[in-house]
Amino acid sequence: AITKACLNMSDIKQGALILLTRQNNLDDIVTTGVVVNADISNPLIENIFFKNSPLHDGAMIIRHNRITAARCILPVTNKTNIPGHYGLRHRAAIGVTEDNDCIALVVSEETGNISMVVGGEIRTVKASELKETIERELRS
Repeated sequence: AITKACLNMSDIKQGALILLTRQNNLDDIVTTGVVVNADISNPLIENIFFKNSPLHDGAMIIRHNRITAARCILPVTNKTNIPGHYGLRHRAAIGVTEDNDCIALVVSEETGNISMVVGGEIRTVKASELKETIERELRS
């Protein structure tokens, strides 16, 4: 469902920022947003990030196979060597993964590209490899 939602949002250039927890539950970040506590489904993910949705700004947190919260505020990286084409979503994804054991997925509303950020390192992920890449990162 996460992969399908990211691919659908990529196709229409709908921006999104999704955090998948691993060891760290991100409790401090969850408290900055709105608790959702819902089953994961691609229509719900897409609806939350729909441009006029009250929850579309900020990050979605997914932990224990549930959408835990949305509209969460993230720390932004202090790195100065980030390419200019990365916007605030990307900088927040880098920042949160620098200090937390989580995976950040970013859908760019400018390009539709999907990026994955782990350990403060960002990389673009091909649509055909997204599901496999997410599963591999969750296992590590």
